[in-house]
Amino acid sequence: MRRLLPLLLMAALSSPALAEPHHGIAMHGEPALPAGYAHFPYVKPDVKKGGSVRYGVVGTFDSLNPFILKSMRTTARGLWDPQFGHLVFEPLMQRSADEPFTLYGLLAQTVEMDEERRFIQFNLDPAAKWSDGMPVTPEDVIFTMELLRDKGRTPFSGRLTPVEKVEKVGERSVRFTFNEKSDREFPLILATATPILPKHAIDPQTFDHSSLAVPIGSGPYLVKSVRPGERIVFERDPNYWGKNIPAKVGFDNYDQISVEYFLQDNTLFEAFKKGVVDIYPDGSPTHWARAYDFPDVQNGAVVKDTFRPDLPTGMLGFVFNTRRPIFENPKVREALALAFDFEWANKNLFEGAYTRTESFWQGSSLSSLGKAAEERELKILGTDEDAIDPAILDGSYHLPRTDASGGDRKILRRVVELMKEGGYTIRNGRMSNENGIPLRFEIMTQTQDQEKLAIAYQRTLRMIGVDVAIRTVDDAQYQSRSGTFDYDVIVKSYPSSLSPGIEQVGRWGSISRDREGSNNFAGVADPAIDRAIDAMLAARSREDFEAAVRAYDRLLISGHYLVPLYHVPEQWVARRSYIGYPDKTPLYGYQLPVWFDKRAQD
Repeated sequence: MRRLLPLLLMAALSSPALAEPHHGIAMHGEPALPAGYAHFPYVKPDVKKGGSVRYGVVGTFDSLNPFILKSMRTTARGLWDPQFGHLVFEPLMQRSADEPFTLYGLLAQTVEMDEERRFIQFNLDPAAKWSDGMPVTPEDVIFTMELLRDKGRTPFSGRLTPVEKVEKVGERSVRFTFNEKSDREFPLILATATPILPKHAIDPQTFDHSSLAVPIGSGPYLVKSVRPGERIVFERDPNYWGKNIPAKVGFDNYDQISVEYFLQDNTLFEAFKKGVVDIYPDGSPTHWARAYDFPDVQNGAVVKDTFRPDLPTGMLGFVFNTRRPIFENPKVREALALAFDFEWANKNLFEGAYTRTESFWQGSSLSSLGKAAEERELKILGTDEDAIDPAILDGSYHLPRTDASGGDRKILRRVVELMKEGGYTIRNGRMSNENGIPLRFEIMTQTQDQEKLAIAYQRTLRMIGVDVAIRTVDDAQYQSRSGTFDYDVIVKSYPSSLSPGIEQVGRWGSISRDREGSNNFAGVADPAIDRAIDAMLAARSREDFEAAVRAYDRLLISGHYLVPLYHVPEQWVARRSYIGYPDKTPLYGYQLPVWFDKRAQD
């Protein structure tokens, strides 16, 4: 019996039930901030709260429930919105914008998790309350997960898929035990990307109906007024439970926040010029360079700011819908991608402001660009290595530079050769398949800048007999058609982070190919890509993680699922001069939830 006691003690110490509570969790390694930290490093902790801000968005809404399918394409911004801050509904933990993927306590004061991440236990803050004064309970968490599973939209409806069991533990804790469908990232997604809803204030029978009823949440703001499709006004909840916890110090600094809706971006910008909107993030270099010659800029009432995040570039491109038979052949996609004359567009449309994007994680250690595949990557790729262009594999791959003429003959000859390999030749001036059917497709655009790019692309493709139509649609139609994959080619952005994870399944995983509302805009279903994503999600060390992402990057580049466009290494924001922000720019760039009204500081 004596010999058994040490073994029993060791087993008890390693038991999941005895995992220690922690103030934060990181995807890889440990949180940068210690237990007992005072605030995030990129806030102004002593900011005086007050004043107001008016945001502008392009779109519309007819519901104050952003979690159901019926509101997916008409979104009420702010209620659950990382850009403006989760004003009404909150997750269990708060993500730091100054670390790759680290979470700190919010509704959950502490968290417990075993080394294998087979379970996670959230210990709720005893001070956490709903806006009606009722406490946030484990029953609320369990209710939320089951309700979103049954009535929510993607991705909320899939939150319980990797969960074997969810149970209340003690008076204020809830534990999720995971099944084989879970991965090492999922506990963090569960903690930060899932809203918690009040069980006592929601009727499950009517939850999936569109409604403008004012919701009860745990967040720092209340809905003050609503004009459907036009405006939502939020006011600070003076009794907000979390205003003094470290993860919220320096956040939520306005007494009132309004979100104004516009049908088009140019209308939004005109509203900003007139002082109807206070902040205008600008993503167009020509617009940034030319559009700010108006009195309020000249007299200092409007200020232009440039921020430099320390992030990978992401990818913007014309995305081929491979669900369409004309885009099934990768040689055809490669040829069409090669035909885009970036140098001409950059010179003539954007004053040379852009850099060509060639990798999904360009500018970071996660990118495969300029790096030969090393042993860890090759092990992940296995026999899939044979399907990758040798230049992409050895790190020498680059997109060719044209002569900026809009029709570089050398490049177009290579395009025609690739099209021939894909089964197309020029007949009577038209690029046609073996049955004589001409290659034609439509590019769906949403903005004037997208339309200009599409016209430039259209002009070049016509030189080799490819017939391209362009259709520019309003935001509602764009969201509707992109959500149901009703397009040939679409312009889409794929933001990237230093901690890519489960969102990649929704963008490129086979399981999301036919799931309406997913972000798998290219319609990709490739087992090799699935395996690379699995390796990325399963990685424990930073070295294994980086190798998995680079292998994944090579597969995406080799698939030629889109026409890579461009990026700028900066973020541009114009603001009214009375809107201020903290001195430090975090890893992920500017953060609107920590900005403030300088008029309240006087």
